[in-house]
Amino acid sequence: MAQVKGALNIPELLAKAQKPSADAMRLHPFYRGKIETVPKGCIRSIDDFAIWYTPGVAAPCRAIQADPELVYEYTNKWNTVAVISDGTRVLGLGDIGPKAGLPVMEGKALLFKWLGGVDAVPIMLDTKDPDEIIRTTLLLQPSFGGVNLEDLSQPKCFRILDTLRDKAEIPMWHDDQQGTACVTVAGLLNALKIVRKPIDQVQVVFIGSGAANVAITRLCFKAGVDPAKCRVVDSQGILHDKRQDVFMRRAEFVDKWRLCQITNAAGRTGGIAEALVGADVCLAVSKPGPGTILPEWVSTMAEDAIIFACANPVPEIWPWEAAAAGARIVATGRSDFPNQVNNSLGFPGIFRGALDVRARTITDEMCIAAAQALANAAPDGGMNPDCILPTMIEWEVYAQEAVAVGMKAQEQGIARLTFTAEALYDQAARMIHRSRRLTEVMMETGLIPEPPAE
Repeated sequence: MAQVKGALNIPELLAKAQKPSADAMRLHPFYRGKIETVPKGCIRSIDDFAIWYTPGVAAPCRAIQADPELVYEYTNKWNTVAVISDGTRVLGLGDIGPKAGLPVMEGKALLFKWLGGVDAVPIMLDTKDPDEIIRTTLLLQPSFGGVNLEDLSQPKCFRILDTLRDKAEIPMWHDDQQGTACVTVAGLLNALKIVRKPIDQVQVVFIGSGAANVAITRLCFKAGVDPAKCRVVDSQGILHDKRQDVFMRRAEFVDKWRLCQITNAAGRTGGIAEALVGADVCLAVSKPGPGTILPEWVSTMAEDAIIFACANPVPEIWPWEAAAAGARIVATGRSDFPNQVNNSLGFPGIFRGALDVRARTITDEMCIAAAQALANAAPDGGMNPDCILPTMIEWEVYAQEAVAVGMKAQEQGIARLTFTAEALYDQAARMIHRSRRLTEVMMETGLIPEPPAE
């Protein structure tokens, strides 16, 4: 594996891993935020304000009142997503609150725009009450074409998403669940292709049973992984059907109790070390490391082992440690190491497709379609152990995901608009190119200034 070829300079690798945080502390106060609102209509003279505002704006208002669906034609609702969070489970940092979580949601909005051409608005809610979050999100629907829920603690995140999906008229999506699951499945499909192991035969160990891994298990099982051959590990050990602590709280932790019943047919007990023995795949979205997963545990896994260590901001085990311990393919959630398995590869294209066909929701089948499109877009057919997924710089990936999602939504009868695959691709490509060119022009003209030297 390329990550362990030659002599490793561990201090240099560790310094590289710390650099993004240092740069973030320089650049966040320099730019004072990552996004802003700019006009998209012509302003040729002061007379144009009579068109965009009063008195001219009354005409489209009356038209929308007569036909509410025209709001998608006369406003930017069709391309606008709310990024909503209460800041209770942020990037491995935990409950840091709504103000401290705002930089993450601004970053999410930036990625939405640059990667998918989607306008996104960060909204931090000063409440932890799931009923208040549900109520507020539903009240915001008139202004948005979709909602991206982010960094909500469990178990309330499951009820929030399920309730909103049931009651809302626009797509409700929890990226920590659905987005992470989609990209993980895409990476898994290609990793298994490289090691030549059939998906229904592998033993998969899921480290962590939070929102991300609960959704990852569900999508993996739908993609063909056999639950009985899998093991899930939470903070108390391996899940199994005799776990009384989970049984006693099964009404609260519905999904965890379900996993206790359908996984680990052999009834294995213990912790991460015991769970990994003989496993083909480790999918970890748990406690940030390093040291959450030890190299000696990796060495007990099956031949050609696959490790996805996706905790943020630091993976459960450093990639070079996992590779040295015998892992054939190692991925993390970070962009500064090979094989980034990160939901940024999924949500911009998925929302692009959902918005373009005006989908009522985003189903698991749409997510799997996106995962397959993402896997198919990997360089070298996904057969490079150090490049099992495309990178975020490859814009075509997001257009291909948009097509897969839009076509699946039409197939499932949940799209309000009908398009050919070619038309969907053209629309996505146009929106993505416009967004990137807008940023380039602003940089070229100095409207986005160069950052100060280190």
